[in-house]
Amino acid sequence: MHLKRLNYLNTKECLWAYILNILNKKPMHAYAIRKEIEIRFGFRPGTMTSYKVLYLMRRSGLVKKTKDDRRVVYSITPKGKHDLKKAIDFYKHRIKLLGK
Repeated sequence: MHLKRLNYLNTKECLWAYILNILNKKPMHAYAIRKEIEIRFGFRPGTMTSYKVLYLMRRSGLVKKTKDDRRVVYSITPKGKHDLKKAIDFYKHRIKLLGK
């Protein structure tokens, strides 16, 4: 049970970090982001969860959206790149502490 909770808290509860990591490579639409999370990170966030997180990330200035024909495409902002680096540093520090 404790490992299942650890997994949940560090995947679906931190979805923003995974989204930023993906968008740091290239802009994408929401469906492609969800698919990429499943392929690269091994879990599939819910449809509504992904859209809600993207909405909140956009309001926070982490991502921006543009229209490409009829699709909405999301891309990372400079603030998003900064926060992604902070998230990566956070996890590296935690791993270092756990390894002691």
